[in-house]
Amino acid sequence: MKHFTSVNDAGDIDKLVLEALIEKKFPFANKELGRNKTLGLIFLNPSLRTRLSTQRAAQNLGMDVIVMNLDKEGWSIETKDGVVMDGAAAEHIKEAAGVIGQYCDIIGVRSFPKFQNRGEDYSNEVLNKFIQYSGVPVISLESATLHPFQSLADLITITELRPHPSIPSPRGEGKKCKVVLTWAPHPKILPQAVPNSFSEWMLRANVDFVITHPEGYELDSRFTSSHSGRSGGASAKIIYNQDEALKGADFVYAKNWSSYKEYGKILSQDKNWMITNKKMALTNNAKFMHCLPVRRNMVVADEVLDSPVSVVLHQAKNRIYSAQVVLKKILQSL
Repeated sequence: MKHFTSVNDAGDIDKLVLEALIEKKFPFANKELGRNKTLGLIFLNPSLRTRLSTQRAAQNLGMDVIVMNLDKEGWSIETKDGVVMDGAAAEHIKEAAGVIGQYCDIIGVRSFPKFQNRGEDYSNEVLNKFIQYSGVPVISLESATLHPFQSLADLITITELRPHPSIPSPRGEGKKCKVVLTWAPHPKILPQAVPNSFSEWMLRANVDFVITHPEGYELDSRFTSSHSGRSGGASAKIIYNQDEALKGADFVYAKNWSSYKEYGKILSQDKNWMITNKKMALTNNAKFMHCLPVRRNMVVADEVLDSPVSVVLHQAKNRIYSAQVVLKKILQSL
């Protein structure tokens, strides 16, 4: 593995999940692998789980870690090529990425969308220029479009907790579990990165996958349909009636996102889409999932989040092992 920016870098996801579960069982077994190697974590946006879990994963592998809030602690960065830098930006990303690549063996980058131009956001300019100019492997700590570490952790969680296990693999023989990604209300404009990424990974997994949201919140079809790979061209089933979508679900993943078509707009704040005990009663004793942070009593009611069906902390712990298995594979390729 050279870089890690999406499911397309993961190779065999069944094997990757199994390796992650081994890392979880024996977290220090590969501690010598990262000796004298340095991971640089570059944040242009806030983080709690991504920052701490990726640091912990690197430490489990024996790596040194450098963390920098580039948006606050570094020079302002210019990302466009061929510009006259007579404005606020003091350093070009070519030099910034190149310098960080001199100091670190692997670089993780976190960069959110600006919601000013969909094309620019979906080009993932910052992440891709780090890949272009740093000269070392780059991992995405969440981009404008995808959050692969979160989605891998989600798949690890589903694999561990699925109600119809056969072998410890998401593609095990036997009855498929039903996974529902549901939109939820939120007071702020949020990106599509988590739902895009979750959809990508679920379409590669052995699950029945449904997305439910109000009309107008359709995601980019590049992430909700699959035209290659083991999914056999399968697409997510889109249902606009949340109650109908939740029926028989084994996992309910609630997440807000803003409109893709009317980019960056909030088209609805319908509180009837909040996940409650009444909504969960429609499911097959489903587990409740969320990537965190979560707005209590807006996205999900306390009665659900504080109940035994909530596995959000289980998901959060698995963020360590999603990062650890990826870092391990990259270290093995250095």
